[in-house]
Amino acid sequence: MKRLIIIIFLMLISLSDKAQTNLYYPPAGNTVWDTISPNSLGWCQERIDTLLNYLQLKNTKSFIILKDGKIALEKYYGTFTKDSLWYWASAGKSLTAFLTGVAQDEGALDIQQPTATYLGQGWTSAPPEKEALIKVWHQLTMTTGLDYNVNDLNCTDPNCLTYLNDAGEFWYYHNAPYQLISDVVANATGTNYNVYTNSRVKAKTGMSSGIWLDGVYYSRTRDAARFGLMMLNKAIWDGDTLLHDTAYYNAMINTSQSLNQSYGYLWWLNGKSSHRLPGINITIPGEIIPTAPADMYAALGKNDQKIYVVPSMNMVVVRFGNAADGSNFALSDFDDNLWQRIMDLECDETAIIETKPMGIKVYPNPSNNIINIQFAKPINKSAVVELYNNSGQLVYGEVLVEGSTTYNLNIGNQPAGMYIYKVQTNDGVVTGKVVVE
Repeated sequence: MKRLIIIIFLMLISLSDKAQTNLYYPPAGNTVWDTISPNSLGWCQERIDTLLNYLQLKNTKSFIILKDGKIALEKYYGTFTKDSLWYWASAGKSLTAFLTGVAQDEGALDIQQPTATYLGQGWTSAPPEKEALIKVWHQLTMTTGLDYNVNDLNCTDPNCLTYLNDAGEFWYYHNAPYQLISDVVANATGTNYNVYTNSRVKAKTGMSSGIWLDGVYYSRTRDAARFGLMMLNKAIWDGDTLLHDTAYYNAMINTSQSLNQSYGYLWWLNGKSSHRLPGINITIPGEIIPTAPADMYAALGKNDQKIYVVPSMNMVVVRFGNAADGSNFALSDFDDNLWQRIMDLECDETAIIETKPMGIKVYPNPSNNIINIQFAKPINKSAVVELYNNSGQLVYGEVLVEGSTTYNLNIGNQPAGMYIYKVQTNDGVVTGKVVVE
C-alpha cells in the first residue's frame, strides 16, 4: 500500500511538471505567434465582444490573453498596433525584481546586504546607523522606512530620502527607493542597466523591443506578454533557465513580509487575507482582486498598465493604455471589473459573477442596489456580514439568524465606490470587494 501511494505521488508530480512545461513559446521577433481558438476554450463570442467593447470604453490601447502560451485574444485600438511601444510604468518593477534575482544568482550581489554596499554611504540623509539598516531586500519589499511625507516620491537625491522608521517596520509604496535598485544592479554587475536587461531577459525571450528611459520600461505589448510567459514557467523560456535560484523566484511571487500580505518582491499577489494599497496607510481586509483567481500574481502600473500571470489557468493577460477611470496608482476598480468579464467568457447560463470559498456566492458585482450573498448550506450558527468603505471604516454590519442560506445586503444608500465585504461563519471568513455604482 505504501509503495502504491509513493507511485501515485510520483505520477502526480510528473503530470504536474508536464502541465507546467506544456507551453508554446513563440520564436524571436514580433510577427509569428501561434493562436488558439476562443471557441476551443468554450468562450462565447457575445461575451468576447462585451469584454473587448468594455476595454475600448476604458481607454485601452492593447490587450492580449495567452492560454498555454498561445494567443487566445489580441486586440489593438485606434492607431495603436502590435508594433507600437508603450510604457510599463510601475509594472516595470516586476522586471527589476527579476533582474535583481538574476544578479544575485550570478553572485554579483546579495539582497541581504546593506544598500550602501552598492550605492555607497550617504545615499540617504538618514543617520548613518539608520541608513545601515536598509538592505536591498527592504527596497524590494517597500519597507525601507524612509519618509514618504515628501513633495516628490520619485526624488532619489539624498536630501529627499530621510529617516522615518527603522527598515522593516513599516510598509509604504515609496517609489524613490525602488528606482535606486537599477543603480544597485548596475553597480554590482558593472553593466549598464539597459545592456543587462537586454542580455538577461530581452535576448533570451526573443523580445523585439524594450528599453529603460528615465527609470521607466517601454516595449511592445507582445514583448510584455513574453515576460509574463517566462514568469508563468518559473523563469524558464523554452528549456532555457533564466533564473536558477528557485528560492528567490518563489519569494518574489509570495508574501515577502508581514506588513502587506499581498506584496512579494515588487509583485502584487492575489488571494491573500488582507492588503495595503499605494498612498493609503491602512490594511484592508480581503484580496486585491476578488474576481480573479486566487493564485494570480501581477505587475501593475500607473494608469492601468497590467501584466497578470495565472498559473492555475496557464494564462497571461496584458493590458496597456491610458487610465480606465481617471489617473490612479497600481490598483483600481478596473482590475475587478476586467476580471469579472474575463472569468465570464465561458458559455454558461449562470448569472453569478463571483464565487468564493466555503460555498459562498456573492452577486451581482458591480451593483447599485442589492448584493446577494448565497450560502451552499444553512449555517448552523449565526453569521456576521460586514461592509467596509475603501478607507477601512465599518459602514454596515448585521448578525444573521441560524439556518440562513441567503442574505440581501442593501447598498443603495451607500456612495458610489469600492467597498470590502466580510462574511464570517463557523466555517471561516470570506472577504472581497464589491463596487457600488
